[in-house]
Amino acid sequence: MTRDKIKRLLALHKRGSITTDDAIKQLSAPPFESLGFAVIDHHRELRQGFPEVVLCAGKTPVQIGTIAKHIVRRGSIFLGTRADRRHFAAVKRNVRSARYNEIARTISANESRIVRQGTGTILVISAGTSDIPVAEEAAETARLMGNDVDKLFDVGVAGIHRILGSTDKLSHAAVIIVVAGMEGALASVVGGLVDVPVIAVPTSVGYGASFQGVAALLGMLNSCAAGVTVVNIDNGFGAGFAASVINRRRERR
Repeated sequence: MTRDKIKRLLALHKRGSITTDDAIKQLSAPPFESLGFAVIDHHRELRQGFPEVVLCAGKTPVQIGTIAKHIVRRGSIFLGTRADRRHFAAVKRNVRSARYNEIARTISANESRIVRQGTGTILVISAGTSDIPVAEEAAETARLMGNDVDKLFDVGVAGIHRILGSTDKLSHAAVIIVVAGMEGALASVVGGLVDVPVIAVPTSVGYGASFQGVAALLGMLNSCAAGVTVVNIDNGFGAGFAASVINRRRERR
């Protein structure tokens, strides 16, 4: 059940196209659906503005395919993260509109349901080419949540002229996501150049002392640039979701 679906239902009732009993029946549909191995929260979109997102890692292809079918059947967008081609093949058998982004490792379906909600552009920046998979996960999440998304890749501090030469993109962004491994310094640099929220994503890219992203995480958490917020290591999805909530056009309720 979505906010738009409730509005359409009330409009139909107001016009007399459906009876009060029919409207009550539809509104009384259970907010969740048990599949035995998973319980789908169909009211997530009503509460948070986007349907339940499925982490595919650790789940079988059959489980992901079944979950996707039931989400799409309710008229919602499906987004699966950390997916491989086996997961995608299972979803594709049940949902023909499914699409796989191999770099982001995401599966999406029912994209015709995307509603433009963003008030500005979300800019996704990666420090290095190795950080692009996490950056693409963030970009794909933000796109599916109805935002205009721009990208700026491989502009890390080892060649700082690259980011300093991209001030036009920086100045046009409403929210910026910075994805960086190693020491994570790019988030502080960007944070010191702009007057919009910066969401920093540490990645597990780096050599031994990077400790699989812990060094970048601590560097970002200790940023001296105001306005930098940090999500978990490799959490492109979390950054894309948070950026979308910040950028969302809100209606009076």
